[in-house]
Amino acid sequence: MIPHDAPARPRSRWRRLLPSTARTRIIAWMLLLVLAALGVVTFVTWRLLVSATNARMDEALRFEVEEFTELTAPGINPRTGEPFTTVDEVIREAIAYNIARPNEKFLGYIDGRYRAQSRQEPGFPEVLARDARFTERVGSIDAPVEGRYQHRDVGEVRYLAIPVSLQGDPARGVIVAAYLGDAERASANTAARLMLLVGAVTMLGAAGAAWLVAGRILRPLRDVVDTARTITDTDLSRRIPSSGEGDELDALVDTINGMLDRVETGVTAQRRFIDDVGHELRTPITIVRGHLEVLDPFDPADVESTVALVDDELDRMNRMVADLLLLARAEHPAFLQPTCVDVGALTTEVFEKLAKLADREFTLDATAGVVAVLDPQRITQALVALADNACRHTKAGDRIGLGSALADGCLRFWVSDSGPGVDEADRARIFERFARGSAGEERSDGAGLGLAIVRAIANAHGGDVLLDSAPGRGATFTVVIPAVMEGQWPAS
Repeated sequence: MIPHDAPARPRSRWRRLLPSTARTRIIAWMLLLVLAALGVVTFVTWRLLVSATNARMDEALRFEVEEFTELTAPGINPRTGEPFTTVDEVIREAIAYNIARPNEKFLGYIDGRYRAQSRQEPGFPEVLARDARFTERVGSIDAPVEGRYQHRDVGEVRYLAIPVSLQGDPARGVIVAAYLGDAERASANTAARLMLLVGAVTMLGAAGAAWLVAGRILRPLRDVVDTARTITDTDLSRRIPSSGEGDELDALVDTINGMLDRVETGVTAQRRFIDDVGHELRTPITIVRGHLEVLDPFDPADVESTVALVDDELDRMNRMVADLLLLARAEHPAFLQPTCVDVGALTTEVFEKLAKLADREFTLDATAGVVAVLDPQRITQALVALADNACRHTKAGDRIGLGSALADGCLRFWVSDSGPGVDEADRARIFERFARGSAGEERSDGAGLGLAIVRAIANAHGGDVLLDSAPGRGATFTVVIPAVMEGQWPAS
């Protein structure tokens, strides 16, 4: 395992070159991908244009050869109608007859020397006519030759040379159709540069738009950071605002907020448990310490009474801690173990247990004939606590009633008594921890946690505890929980 104080490993060099924020990294990677795609598209488009241009030049050269052949094959000068007399005449007429396209040239050679070329475009240099190496290459051929020539000024030249001869004339001529390849492909290069320029402008616009969009998308993450910075061990109430769009980031926000809810609930329960323990155990500890300080070890009666008092206080502290632990566990999801229960049979079983609880007149008021999903042990615990509370506030022979019923989609378990009832001032606080009612002649010696436990059990079932009472006419405590039938309890 890595110790907590171990130094962080340095980032690799390529990671240090990346932007330091998620937003800029997203933009950088997006622009890198767009740039790569733009480069591939531009390169492929440029190659297709170049390939199409090369094919067009080669096709044009072959077409010019066919025209030369058609012109010279009859041996008649189409301009005068007379037979050709010299090779020079054939070359000059062939060159004059064919109109050169842009970047295309027709040249004529006789006996290895330059003789003529097609009319020049304005400003077009006579680069091939004055090139001795090119003249040497094509001026004296005796068979058709197709090739490429690299000129130092105009770049690649694609040419097709055809030998020309005429019966009766010993001179040997050559007609050359040539294309300035680099000049012809300039339009393809211009298109590629234009694509790169437009792509660069588009990338800048896309970068600006992506910056805004990434900021919007990553805002929940910034909210997470901001909220986490404001959460302290004394304030866990802050939550991350949700966009409500239902996307992955919204799910992340909901998950983190749920985690914060659970953390806050756990911390709150822990604090309350600690506060309650510290508050309530202080009194019995003080009592025990006070009696031990004045104990006379040589007086058997004093020792006996002090030991009895200490033992009683320890029992009370033990019950108090057990009740507090139960309340703390009530907020845990595993507090309940629900199962299908015959509510009527459960009510009867609880009644049989309570019948011997005290010298009271216990009555079974009603039973609900329904099967529902609940935790029978917790419901029994709640009813026993209510019955014990009723016993504490009634006298021998007083009536205590127990019953259950199904009404309005809810199960109702109640314990009623004929005791003094609950004062109006006490009704709002008797369900709080360590609260005790003031009615009745006999004060409870409990810790004041019984009704808090009953409410915790009811709340864990999704219900609550209701009180119907008035001074002098008894009290009825009713545990009301939703009537959940088999198959309706949510999976844990």
